[in-house]
Amino acid sequence: MKFYKIFIAIISLFVVFNFVNCGGGSSSSSTETGTLSLSLTDAPLADDANVTGVYITITGIEYHTAQGGWKTMEDFNTSVNPINLLDWQNGASISLGDFQMPAGKYTQIRFMLDAAEESERPKSNTGCFIEFNHDTNETLYVPSGSQTGYKAIGTYDVPVNGTVNMTADFDVRKSIVNSGSYYKLKPTIKLVVTDEAGKITGTLSNLDINSTYVIYAYEYDNGTTTWDINETNVVDDIRFPNATASTALQDNGAYTLAFLAVGTYDLVLAEYDVNGTYIIPSIPLPNQTDIHVESGQITIIDWSL
Repeated sequence: MKFYKIFIAIISLFVVFNFVNCGGGSSSSSTETGTLSLSLTDAPLADDANVTGVYITITGIEYHTAQGGWKTMEDFNTSVNPINLLDWQNGASISLGDFQMPAGKYTQIRFMLDAAEESERPKSNTGCFIEFNHDTNETLYVPSGSQTGYKAIGTYDVPVNGTVNMTADFDVRKSIVNSGSYYKLKPTIKLVVTDEAGKITGTLSNLDINSTYVIYAYEYDNGTTTWDINETNVVDDIRFPNATASTALQDNGAYTLAFLAVGTYDLVLAEYDVNGTYIIPSIPLPNQTDIHVESGQITIIDWSL
């Protein structure tokens, strides 16, 4: 009987040991994988009419896990570099690749950029620069972080043996700061589940042909928005800093606000002169409020000046 009890105890320990090492009873994200299909899009830089390109060079992309910290997404296609962000607006996006990674929930990824640190000025021939009039280039300096990367924030789930389509919205309007003697790159990037996003499109009429118009979308925060058409709220020389998204009107007055999260929005119309200088209106321009965006749906809003 004593020998039998010892035998049972040994067998029990063996079963427990194998259960623990196989990960039983816990999330198996370390062995089960899915695919993240990642694209990049951009919002317009309307404050300077002379800017014809904002180029970045991505050297790597990483995802974060609670257990293992930052991990590199293998097989990133560097042939897309350098990327002119201004080429990918109004719903257009560029594919950065399909990446296999552990299945599970994530809240951020980060981009490693070939960028010059602000302390390294003057420096040229880097992978991040701004172009003027298709002619002159200026280096984009980063205050810090060229080694630690730039985070893109947004919640997403990578399904087991499935694919989640994500779009990284690189808002160049908020990311470029003119310091007076040089330009800084302070990336503002958000992640959107592409298949769950909505879109607002439409046309404005009776526009001044000598002006450029930009629509800024503000998402409701507990039933209120925080925009000021007179623009007393300017952060880092960036107008409408709290806008969720923005887009410039085309010559025919058409516009597209893509990759919007489900929610309620106000649309604020702003006018710029031929030099890209904001025109404070003597009479408030007509805006649109309380616009509902649904997953996978296109909301059409037309209006006239």
